[in-house]
Amino acid sequence: MSGILSLTTYLPLAGVAAILIARGLTRDEAEAARSARWIALLATLATLALSVLIVAQFRPSVSGFQFSETLAWFGGLNYRMGVDGISVLFVLLTAFLMPLCVIGSWRSVTTRVVEYMIAFLVLETLVIGVFCALDLLVFYLFFEGQLVPMFLIIGIWGGKNRVYAAFKFFLYTLLGSVLMLAAILAMISIAHTSSIPDLLTYHFAPGVQMWLWLAFFASFAVKLPMWPVHTWLPDAHVEAPTAGSVILAGILLKMGGYGFMRFSLPMFPDASHAFAPLVFALSVIAIVYTSLVAFRQDDMKKLIAYSSVAHMGFVTLGIFSGTLQGEQGALFQMLSHGVISGALFLCVGVVYDRMHTREIAFYGGLVSRMPIYAAVFMLFTMGNVGLPGTSGFVGEILTLTGTYGAATWPAIIAVTGVILSAVYALTLYRRVVFGQMANPALATITDLAGIEMLVFAPLIIGTLALGFHPAYVFNITDGAAAHLADAFRVAAQR
Repeated sequence: MSGILSLTTYLPLAGVAAILIARGLTRDEAEAARSARWIALLATLATLALSVLIVAQFRPSVSGFQFSETLAWFGGLNYRMGVDGISVLFVLLTAFLMPLCVIGSWRSVTTRVVEYMIAFLVLETLVIGVFCALDLLVFYLFFEGQLVPMFLIIGIWGGKNRVYAAFKFFLYTLLGSVLMLAAILAMISIAHTSSIPDLLTYHFAPGVQMWLWLAFFASFAVKLPMWPVHTWLPDAHVEAPTAGSVILAGILLKMGGYGFMRFSLPMFPDASHAFAPLVFALSVIAIVYTSLVAFRQDDMKKLIAYSSVAHMGFVTLGIFSGTLQGEQGALFQMLSHGVISGALFLCVGVVYDRMHTREIAFYGGLVSRMPIYAAVFMLFTMGNVGLPGTSGFVGEILTLTGTYGAATWPAIIAVTGVILSAVYALTLYRRVVFGQMANPALATITDLAGIEMLVFAPLIIGTLALGFHPAYVFNITDGAAAHLADAFRVAAQR
């Protein structure tokens, strides 16, 4: 299995090369677009197959990183790759969502299709690289590199305010990452290594940990995003094309949570324990405040975007609870949210492609014309509010349980977020799906087509499979989550 991580990471770039070759062989734009779609689909499916093989061969009983690769670069730098129980499922999640985005864009994206597919394939390589990198500098290159294709996806194929949203997304995330770069350089100068496995065993002085933690926090809090640096997210979601919103909510937000679990807790445990009350306060505000803001939205995409901020609040609560249930719950919540939020944005995309509006007031009574769509939308709405039997329930209950054991009041206040999420999500569903179809423009709206059901089917299976059998995830993440909880417990005893 040597080299399989690099093969998985860079395989989408082979798809980019094939698209460029196919475009060079024809002057017909329609033919070039058709070739680009099929090549992108095949490349993402091949990447998915490799990621499934990685998860199948992953041994949870083995501690540390697996499928490790090391290659010496110039100037003493090293290219290191590897995965553990924290990162391996994020690789699978990325590879799982990408072909669905390609299929979901098959008919909706009709301009500059070649460039669009290239942007998504490059984005896939960079995102998988983030989760596989075992060198600080390599991680930073992947982490920052993914801003470029996402910036282009929003800025070129987005809505009427796409340029503003793209620059806001880029500048917010870049500013936080500048501080992280300074911290990375400081860590290398102190520990004399950029190897993440080596740094995980290095003990930084408590005073140094505080500054390093704050620098990394600045980057990951924006990426997640946490309150009050979340304002770029609703704008980016509203203006991004549907597939862009799926990747943004399903994968890119998870880089913040992944960063906390890869760097903040294990490398700076003393600082993580000291700053946990601050994280609890920001998380609780995010859960309650953005849930109330979501309820007041009249745009479906913006409502789901604020919902994402609230759900990521549960993730940070679980991570900094320092308990095994909290760590497991945070990991599970990120994976579950990646599936459910991606599906919800696709649900919005279905009606937007037909009616070209996301205004909630425009709709109503869709169940009479779109019964299959109504059932699919209902399932993912229930998953979003944490109905038992869906994956959303497992992550929320574990993060709340873990947080309650570490900080009672934040957990109690956060429970109100579960109630509020049911209020705004079910209100949205009622207004869009039930009632009378008063708008005559909806009289000809059609139900889900075959290609749309092809996109939703894997997401439905994933939501229910993880909801009824969460051990699929826990069997892989248990060892890594226990290690994080132990590091936090030791720091608390100092």
